[in-house]
Amino acid sequence: MIDRSLIWTSDINERTIDTSPFEGRRIGIYDTTLRDGEQTVGVVLSPDDKLAIAIALDGLGVDRIEAGFPRVSDDDVKAFELIMAAQLKAEIWGFSRAVPADVEQLLELGVTSAVIEAPLSDGKLAAYGMDRDTVMGRVVTAVEHAAANDVTVCFFGVDGTRADPLFLADVYQAAVEAGAQELAVVDTLGIAAPEAAASMIEAVREWVGPDIPLHWHGHNDFGLATACAIAAVRAGADWIQGAINGMGERAGNANLAEFALALDALYHGSTGLRFERIAEVSELVRDRSGYVLEPYKPVTGENLFVRESGAVAAQFHDPSAIEPYSSEITGARRGIVLGKKSGIASIEIKLSELGIEVPEERRAELLAAVKVRGATKRGIVTDDEFRQLVAGVGEGT
Repeated sequence: MIDRSLIWTSDINERTIDTSPFEGRRIGIYDTTLRDGEQTVGVVLSPDDKLAIAIALDGLGVDRIEAGFPRVSDDDVKAFELIMAAQLKAEIWGFSRAVPADVEQLLELGVTSAVIEAPLSDGKLAAYGMDRDTVMGRVVTAVEHAAANDVTVCFFGVDGTRADPLFLADVYQAAVEAGAQELAVVDTLGIAAPEAAASMIEAVREWVGPDIPLHWHGHNDFGLATACAIAAVRAGADWIQGAINGMGERAGNANLAEFALALDALYHGSTGLRFERIAEVSELVRDRSGYVLEPYKPVTGENLFVRESGAVAAQFHDPSAIEPYSSEITGARRGIVLGKKSGIASIEIKLSELGIEVPEERRAELLAAVKVRGATKRGIVTDDEFRQLVAGVGEGT
């Protein structure tokens, strides 16, 4: 659990939210960065990349790591072998379509836990040229085969939020009867509102009873992935699937760091993630994947604890006045940068940070020079540029 003295949200949430559905519950984190996350356009993770990320995820406290989809590439086979040999604390899960060859590939690798997927919406079935009877048969056959070989199966109903609820109920119940021990409720295209996510979890719970663990797998196409994950937990979901930095196709998967921090800080739930490691894991995934994260991204963005505005810099000495939670929670860096929006307080903080002395009567002149430089370059004034400006006012030491 987070040190609540480092959360500065007032009591507004406690006054308005019923947190009883969350308190005392440990929600499992199922990470799909190495499979669904790699589906981000242009991202290719080598076996060594996947091993490094898996080790980092394990250190972060992720419960389950979906190591990839070995049927699709030899690299994923190698990645599985490396990750399984690393003897991590996290459970290593495989991914399979509801086809015999995919299941056989997992069995050959010695995988003992796997998601088995099948499309369930009529739109997806039409795109694949399948009918409902065909997909039902495939699900039952694949799940039975995996379960008969002692594989823990989570059945994953692709595009379930757009499926006929009656057919969805039939397939989920058939999957459980065939040996699936867990079920994933899947919002493949990120079309569900939070209320719909909760309703879906409640419906599946009613169909299969209280003893089957339920996952929520959502995407962020309408910017609601974190809200939907919270709503799913409120409704009874036991596991949340997602990716580091919200990687994935289109708008990406649910961002695990955003979900975990919101659950803990605002709803008093728990995931077991080691929040102080989130920043370094986020950076590792970005480096290995070769993409840049928006600097204003919640939880892991580079600008969250960095200030340019002079009005805010004047309060920099009191973090709780300008931030909703402490940078200590996520291991992020706090700092002041200079530019067009800087004020005298910004100048004073930067001078102190760099060990430079400038007489008080010259600081307004220095601020004006900083503002001009920032406006001219349409960006941040670097520390080296600032030193040059200090020298320009003739008083730098």
